[in-house]
Amino acid sequence: MVQLYGDERIDYLLAEENMRIIQSPSVFAFSLDAVLLADFTYVPKTRGKILDLCTGNGVIPLFLTTRSSVPITGVEIQERLYDMAVRNIELNQLDEQLEMIHGDLKDMPARYGNDKFDLVTCNPPYFPTPQSDEQNINEHLAIARHEIHCTLEDVIQSCSRLAKSGGKVSMVHRPDRLVEIIELFKKYKLEPKRMRLVYPKEGKEANILLIEGTRDGKPGLNILPPLYALTQDDQYTDELREILYGK
Repeated sequence: MVQLYGDERIDYLLAEENMRIIQSPSVFAFSLDAVLLADFTYVPKTRGKILDLCTGNGVIPLFLTTRSSVPITGVEIQERLYDMAVRNIELNQLDEQLEMIHGDLKDMPARYGNDKFDLVTCNPPYFPTPQSDEQNINEHLAIARHEIHCTLEDVIQSCSRLAKSGGKVSMVHRPDRLVEIIELFKKYKLEPKRMRLVYPKEGKEANILLIEGTRDGKPGLNILPPLYALTQDDQYTDELREILYGK
């Protein structure tokens, strides 16, 4: 039996009822962003390997095992979240496919050297480092949400250095940083190839950005149709329901 600590609980992953995940409202619980990134990204099916940076409790690697049989590694800087991710591997008996590293994403290019990945995914902190009086008093949540240990440039540079030539980098972020993201992708030899905006509902501004680039890729960006999360009467749209729960 996997040990639980504090206010941790075991939930079912939405789209895969036979897979479970340890979460904590005060430490880390996955959001819709992670589900959407796991659904959006290209995934090598049977050959290659995947790296997930800012993995949190390992939610994206868990989702990706439903679409791929290749080895998947998650990297998490917070020891408490890393421990949750390790226990999630044990909980789901996925130790032959998944592994976790407790470390800083900025150190991973040196760690792996010329050993590159077919896919690098990342759900990074979205917000610049806050002023001390604005920072969330919960350290775990503050680190997950704010650029305290890594900047957006750190993230994209590391992703680029870890992806093999022709490999993919997929990221979820906020639409208001799209220009900055594309500039940094180009700076670090990641050619933006696919992009999708997610809207709370029709008539509202987009609040989630999904973007994928190819290392050393040729120019040519494919903008996918918008994804609307809710209908006008605040029910999940058919498309989002299918992403969350399957067909």
